[in-house]
Amino acid sequence: MVDNSSFHLPPPSGFRGLHPDLPIQRYERHLPHWRQAGATYFVTFRLADSLPQSNLHLLKQLRSDWERTHPPPRSEKDWTEYAREVTTSVEHWLDEGYGVCHFRNKRWCEELRSRLHHFQDQRYQLSCWAILPNHCHAILRPFEGYSLEDLVGSLKGVAARNINSVLGLSGQLWQEESFDRILRDEEHLWRVVQYIGANPRKAGLENENAWRRWIHPDWEAAGWGFQDS
Repeated sequence: MVDNSSFHLPPPSGFRGLHPDLPIQRYERHLPHWRQAGATYFVTFRLADSLPQSNLHLLKQLRSDWERTHPPPRSEKDWTEYAREVTTSVEHWLDEGYGVCHFRNKRWCEELRSRLHHFQDQRYQLSCWAILPNHCHAILRPFEGYSLEDLVGSLKGVAARNINSVLGLSGQLWQEESFDRILRDEEHLWRVVQYIGANPRKAGLENENAWRRWIHPDWEAAGWGFQDS
């Protein structure tokens, strides 16, 4: 059991939670996405074949049912609850390890790790990540002048080209749309950090923790590291 009392620690360096007085923008694709300048995000992106057709059908049905029961105009609460329901379902399904799962291979984990850190402290603050066989979780804060979409899209694109080139593959490696949410406050951040850190163990890969997960050394030194009890 994780000790949630640790969220009373001072905020880790560089963390910016949801600011109640700053504007928030929202746009929708398959999922709603919220944006606030300077905020820290929890991002999940997955391989294109990581969900079977049966689960994709369930997602379409969930969207259809939600639209029927939540006709316009839809409130922020409506969108938030819908995003939470979809994200919870997808993260559960991803843990089942469906698909080719390129990131079972340490070589491709190292490739993605290299992409994640390439623009660290230049275009964004990267604070935490875990790489699972068919998806990746990360906590990052874009710097001024860079959008979350462009940053994640760029690192996914370079990783895809490098992996496909070596494997002699073509076509789409990643699911185009990523999941993301603004981290509200220190308590929310603490829960997400521990969730990310526990992912390799939940997948039966805790013996690979050394290269499947990472947290910024400054955060760990400040008491925000993974708790494995």
